[in-house]
Amino acid sequence: MASSLTCAGIIWAFLSFLCAAASCVGFFMPYWLLGSQLEKSVSFGTFRRCSYPVRDESRQMTVMVEQCGRYASFQAIPSAEWRICTVVTGLGCGLLLLVALTALMGCCVSELISRTVGRVAGGIQFLGGKYSCDEGMGISRLWMCGDLLVLWEEE
Repeated sequence: MASSLTCAGIIWAFLSFLCAAASCVGFFMPYWLLGSQLEKSVSFGTFRRCSYPVRDESRQMTVMVEQCGRYASFQAIPSAEWRICTVVTGLGCGLLLLVALTALMGCCVSELISRTVGRVAGGIQFLGGKYSCDEGMGISRLWMCGDLLVLWEEE
């Protein structure tokens, strides 16, 4: 099998794939924030949640649904900041996967990755990492701090 990558390029391709996979798994998992509510352990991420309260109209009380699931719609995500975080982090993960899969194909196909394509891929990978780590996490931290401030002011 011919390759258009050097030894360093092959290592970059496999590390890129591992990092993209880890970013996507972290994005998908609902364990960004952990806590408890109604004496039950709860957790949630940008678009998934586990053990969440639901109003039971037949019994006129709030009950905990002890399972993981997505929000019913994009608009059901609790805040605009969290929705932006979902989009930005998802975009970053998509860019990371695009570069990683292209680099892995470069391991198998000759003359696929040139010096210019490698530089462009590195730039795209930088943006993907920035979006999935810096921007997305920064927005989620802003949202959490805003909610904590509101809770603190209510006491």
